[in-house]
Amino acid sequence: MTWTESLRYPDPAIRALDPSFKRYHLPLTSVERLWTGSRWGEGPVWLGDQRCLLWSDIPNNRVLRWDEETGNVTVFRQPSNRANGHTRDRQGRIIACEHLGRRVIRHEYDGAITVIADSFEGKRLNSPNDVVVKSDGSIWFTDPPFGIGGWYEGEKHTPELPHTNVYRVDGQTGAISLVADDVDHPNGLAFSPDENILYVIESRSEPRNILAYDVSGATLRNRRVFIACESGETPDGFRVDIEGNLWCGWGMGRPEWDGVKVFNAAGAPIGHIALPERCANVAFGGRHRNRLFMAAAHSLYSLYVNTQGAPGG
Repeated sequence: MTWTESLRYPDPAIRALDPSFKRYHLPLTSVERLWTGSRWGEGPVWLGDQRCLLWSDIPNNRVLRWDEETGNVTVFRQPSNRANGHTRDRQGRIIACEHLGRRVIRHEYDGAITVIADSFEGKRLNSPNDVVVKSDGSIWFTDPPFGIGGWYEGEKHTPELPHTNVYRVDGQTGAISLVADDVDHPNGLAFSPDENILYVIESRSEPRNILAYDVSGATLRNRRVFIACESGETPDGFRVDIEGNLWCGWGMGRPEWDGVKVFNAAGAPIGHIALPERCANVAFGGRHRNRLFMAAAHSLYSLYVNTQGAPGG
């Protein structure tokens, strides 16, 4: 894939759709491609204590590790059970969604694997996709059937549960509850910085939507369309910065859409980071959480920005 990093500042790949985006754009930075060679990159998560980024290569059944100090990429876990989304809990442990295992797991400090959720009311989960952890320790995840629809991202199975569900696992008791059953193939999700809003991507509506719910303890209410996409636009995973902006993996319909699209806390588009391929998901990392890592179809990219990722993202 042809890729040439911009030698000029400002990088023309970074475009303001609204003047307010300029405050987040560092003019002496450019998009960097850190590595290429995946079949479908997804689910990045930053490990500050190890100065590395993990992300999934789902069809290749592996989780990759990029080292900040050396720039080397190695295999963190293979087979990975076709892992997709990742995050960390408030104790620093890695939480992962598995397509093949049809479960949400936790990596313990000693290398053991703990199953967080693999069923609901006696029925197997479909294929958990993305996951976030709230400050109270609860784990929230989406469960579309993408990993059981064929043999490329998992294994083909008949769904036992609807393809519309978002779940919460209590951080104290481990009990799983259904918090939303009205999302057409839920995908990426993230909390607002104050955790009063949960955003969820509805990935099979036409056009696709980014929904918002008010968070009331362990429940959701007031479902609404926060962002209505253009026909063909494909939001996937996203993260929120400390000012409430959404940095969303984007693309697929048209080449000029590929990359990351940025929306402010009111849902208005303010910026776009162009990539030569569709971006699936993002994570903030680095010492100050001001480096945006972008897991695209075949490659891993990064860009320093003038904001910070919200804690827990």
